[in-house]
Amino acid sequence: MDKPLKVAEIDHVVLRCRDIERALAFYVRILGMTEERRIEQLGLIQLRAGRSMVDLIAARTPRSEDALNVDHVCLGIETGDLNSVAAQLRAEGVEVMGDPVDRYGARGVGKSIYVRDPEGNVIELKQMPSVS
Repeated sequence: MDKPLKVAEIDHVVLRCRDIERALAFYVRILGMTEERRIEQLGLIQLRAGRSMVDLIAARTPRSEDALNVDHVCLGIETGDLNSVAAQLRAEGVEVMGDPVDRYGARGVGKSIYVRDPEGNVIELKQMPSVS
């Protein structure tokens, strides 16, 4: 290979779901993503997350409670007040794991929180830098 590959962004993440309808409700109703398309033959639902996608697919086999699909997925969100977002998520019954703290990511250091989706996946919600 003459030149090394250069990763520019996360294109999509695929999450296996035991209860795909419950997961779909979380990502659409709570996190505000939009359903873009379904591929019924695969049991796949593709959700728009800005320039990226989050795909939900029905799990074919049960997994134990301690088995993880992924460690976590980080989603950049546009908000001026991450504390308010955390409070709103808690009011919706979402497990918010701690308070906003500075963490490093693709766009540098910014405030983020971790939440659990209905399937037990950890989702990091990271405040996007303001555009000047």
